[in-house]
Amino acid sequence: MFCSNKSSSSCRWQRRKEARPDEILDAALAQFTEKGFSATRMIDVARAAGISKGTLYLYFTSKEAIFREVVQQRITPQLDQVESLVNTYRGTQADLLKQLINSWWVGVACSSLSAIPKIVIAESGNFPELAQYFTENIVIRSRRLFTQVIRRGMETGEFNAFEPDAAARLVIAPLVQATVWMHSLKPYDDDAGTQNYLQLHTEFILKALVNESFSNTEHTLQNLEFANK
Repeated sequence: MFCSNKSSSSCRWQRRKEARPDEILDAALAQFTEKGFSATRMIDVARAAGISKGTLYLYFTSKEAIFREVVQQRITPQLDQVESLVNTYRGTQADLLKQLINSWWVGVACSSLSAIPKIVIAESGNFPELAQYFTENIVIRSRRLFTQVIRRGMETGEFNAFEPDAAARLVIAPLVQATVWMHSLKPYDDDAGTQNYLQLHTEFILKALVNESFSNTEHTLQNLEFANK
């Protein structure tokens, strides 16, 4: 489903005499979302954070540096958690894939971070270094996690055989497209039916991936295990 009661991108913290890095990051992301990365100036970030431009420069040398810190502080820790989950998970890969999709949706799409994919795509030509940084540190790393789960499911016979990396791209692409849509065409589009978007996407993916014969075998084994208790 699409996000409900989405928080506003406006600043909600109490003004303080001295800036704190987290407040600057929140203010900057709100400005990037509202104005776009190119149009946002350092003075805009400072004003939104309730500090002077000089104070802002004590923390960050440029808005590019702020963007990188947003990624490091807001997205990388989430990826660390998901990576740990993937490496230690003991259930079915289908259930794990569901968790990955939902974790991405809740952690990115339903938060202020949802604007970042659109910002990166829109500004990739003007700021290629940032696009490369985001791709290497977030896009590729995220895709590898999905690929790892899908490949593992194929190796055990739980999933049908496809090219794992291509399958991972098919899982991720509609999620990214939806977040870009929310920050671009949504005000002008008919969003009827979008509440079931995530659920249907997950169902379509699993319908294609899950090996029915493997699922039937697992179900039989579970019934035998239950009967023997």
